[in-house]
Amino acid sequence: MSLFPQSRRIAFLGDYVPRRCGIATFTHHLCEAVAAQEPDAKCIVVAVNDRPDGYDYPPRVRFEIGQKDLDSYLTAADELNESRAEVLCVQHEFGIYGGPAGSYLIDLLKAARMPVVSTLHTILQEPDAAQRHVMDELIRHSDRIVVMARKGAEILSQTYGAPDSKVDVIPHGIPDVPFSGTAPFKAQFGVEGKSVLLTFGLLGPGKGIEHAIRAMPEIIRRHPETVYLILGATHPHLLSREGEKYRTSLEHLAEDLGVGDQVVFYNRFVSNDDLKNFIGAADIYLTPYLNENQITSGALAYVFGAGRVVVSTPYWHARELLANGRGMLVPFRDSGAIADSVCGLLADPAGLEKIRQQAYETSRSTIWPAVARRYLECFDRAKITHQTAAENVLAKWEHATRPGKLPPVRLDHVSRMTDGTGIFQHAVFNVPNYHEGYCTDDNARAFILCNVLDVSAIATLKEEPSMLSSRYLAFLAAAFHESSGRFRNFMSHDHRWLEEYGSEDSHGRALWAVGSGASHPHNEGYRRLSAHLFERGLPVTGGFTSPRAWAFTLIGIHEYEHANPSHPETRRIRDLLVKKLLACWRDCSSDDWLWFETNATYDNARLSQALILSGQSIPHPEALEVGLKSLLWLASQQRAPAGHFRPIGSNGFHEQDGERADFDQQPVEAQAMVAASLEAFRATRDPFWWREAKRAFEWFLGRNDLGLPLHDPSSGGCRDGLHHDRVNENQGAESTLAFQISLAEMTAAQHSPTHTPA
Repeated sequence: MSLFPQSRRIAFLGDYVPRRCGIATFTHHLCEAVAAQEPDAKCIVVAVNDRPDGYDYPPRVRFEIGQKDLDSYLTAADELNESRAEVLCVQHEFGIYGGPAGSYLIDLLKAARMPVVSTLHTILQEPDAAQRHVMDELIRHSDRIVVMARKGAEILSQTYGAPDSKVDVIPHGIPDVPFSGTAPFKAQFGVEGKSVLLTFGLLGPGKGIEHAIRAMPEIIRRHPETVYLILGATHPHLLSREGEKYRTSLEHLAEDLGVGDQVVFYNRFVSNDDLKNFIGAADIYLTPYLNENQITSGALAYVFGAGRVVVSTPYWHARELLANGRGMLVPFRDSGAIADSVCGLLADPAGLEKIRQQAYETSRSTIWPAVARRYLECFDRAKITHQTAAENVLAKWEHATRPGKLPPVRLDHVSRMTDGTGIFQHAVFNVPNYHEGYCTDDNARAFILCNVLDVSAIATLKEEPSMLSSRYLAFLAAAFHESSGRFRNFMSHDHRWLEEYGSEDSHGRALWAVGSGASHPHNEGYRRLSAHLFERGLPVTGGFTSPRAWAFTLIGIHEYEHANPSHPETRRIRDLLVKKLLACWRDCSSDDWLWFETNATYDNARLSQALILSGQSIPHPEALEVGLKSLLWLASQQRAPAGHFRPIGSNGFHEQDGERADFDQQPVEAQAMVAASLEAFRATRDPFWWREAKRAFEWFLGRNDLGLPLHDPSSGGCRDGLHHDRVNENQGAESTLAFQISLAEMTAAQHSPTHTPA
């Protein structure tokens, strides 16, 4: 008997049909099975969208979350609290939630007031820092954890220290289909009298299907009447990045091996009824996955429960499910072993039938009704656990608070300022100013923003990030003059370059952008073009005289080296530019003027940031020390008596022997201080620097000399500066991108596994 009172709600969170992925299918089957077993409870779904327009969901879906929209996670938590859901059943898989390693899910769980049961579809034995942080927090904020195999419980205990008493092992559910022969189903596909091998599921390189295809010539030599059916559409995310590259490579492989007629591809996402027919026609199911670290496979559970013989590589789920003669295990990437196992089974029909019957009988405890009953028991235990910790319950219900929320990332104004060529420099109010044309500086900034958003997954865009990125990168590529090795800067609206080459600062900022592009975007073509531009544009910087150009280049080198470590030319230039910055420091700094020049002008904190980054990566202790010391001095110079951030104004700057200008205050100064302070925090773990980053960022939001916000929350735009009596109402590219990059960096830092807000 369930503890759930009549008309109370059970909420499910995850991907959901008609989205085409395994998690969506699992969430749907589990929700429907629980609803059938508990008719007095109302089952509702919170669905996670991976595209801005969402999906045509069935009525069970009451709320939707934008995968990369943090604010929608918090709104969903509010909606769940108001719905009085008795329990929240979370489907967890790295990659389906936003933030570093899916950390936005944790924000939702912190704000949710009901018991939480989390089903883990992936459990990593060797997580990176972000994944470990998310998993630790998920375990902490879940009342019960469900794994689908005993191996999962073992990893949770040994790797994450999860208490055994908190973990339930509930197998992957399967449809209840009758035990049947293959002949009636084979007739539907015109393969009567043939031996049928089957693989199904969303296609991707990790499936290892190429190794099964390489086994086919030997299988056909020994059993000529054999066909291999490969069923499933290419994974949507892979399709968007690479198209049908993987499927095409498999088709070409089959043709090259002379088995093109025996390997049949069905490129579609099939209905449940169609899938039953395909499985019904199969004599042997192949899962040649490449990695053992797969704790569950819905496809494997499905075919095993249908009484089909499985030949599989020994990933964790297969090793556990197929033990004791319930299937055949073969080594990873071993086509010969696949061929031997398949041929051995086809040569022994009696043995094949025995394995089929054993698999079917063993799986009866995993049909969806049985699995749903076990989940309901798990929900009851979660409710008891939640009620027992009375003080925690009261704290969550009556004193729930959230950390200071950052504004949501909205790129409406960035998109508005961008056309097919790139981003315009200036705006009249919030309207692009065509008359002023474009510049490399701003397209570099825009490309940097897209890369930050791409790698940290924190924005919901009206356009795909790659679409915006491609325009900015294309502009940078057009700006680069191969013969001179220099970037041009200014372009008119009619696409005429207005100079032979741009300033040293614009060149340095362009290198920063393409250095970032060489390591961050998911698109291989973007990375390769960025690396080419970076490598071609780097050598000239050794002769530059601008300290800010040196700093921008050093930041670009740091970005480039994420994917290209120990490149000889980057090391040479980095060492040279660090030496030049330190020489400036020694020439100009004194006890009361801890700076690199005799005046502090614009983008000041970038000089300190460049030394902090380089000092850690070389390593160079003096560079790190000077970077931190100069930034601390700059922070003291940019603090108003009331405590808020007051950037050095552009109307005169700050001379060593004179007074500093308080106005006009520019967004790039706040942006530079945010970024440099975050780097100082990462380098020292000193909470002071997190507070400095936050103080500088709040300047955009109205914590400034006039108490007026520069950020436009309706579009994500940013006004061009703060005068002594007003804000500059124009929303140009430089200011808008300064705000957006700062917001992206603050959001990413706040969700970093090592972040400790002060």
